[in-house]
Amino acid sequence: MSEIEKTDYQKIGTRIREIRVQRGMSQADLAFTAHISLPHISDIELGKTKMSLATFVKVAEALQASTDILLRVDVPEVKMIYTKELQDILTDCTPSEIDTIINIVKEVKAGMHTKKDTFND
Repeated sequence: MSEIEKTDYQKIGTRIREIRVQRGMSQADLAFTAHISLPHISDIELGKTKMSLATFVKVAEALQASTDILLRVDVPEVKMIYTKELQDILTDCTPSEIDTIINIVKEVKAGMHTKKDTFND
């Protein structure tokens, strides 16, 4: 596996892990639901193994997640999914809570951009 392929599989594995955690699932839960062995799920999340298309589909279905989200976070449709998710989070918040969340997000974003600028120098 080339370094580029390895990085791609690691990114996909990281997104699988993030969504699994968001769903409140353990690796064992995901393995059971997707009918995949626990060690294989672990290797997938760590980007240590290539997974077949059939396995990828089983994982996406078990997570009830769009394959777009798992493959490419920079696709416009995926951005719309994230925007909707953020809207859902804010739905039952008070104006004060929304203001606090917005301020936190702005600080996190500024920190991420600062970190990117540092790496680009």
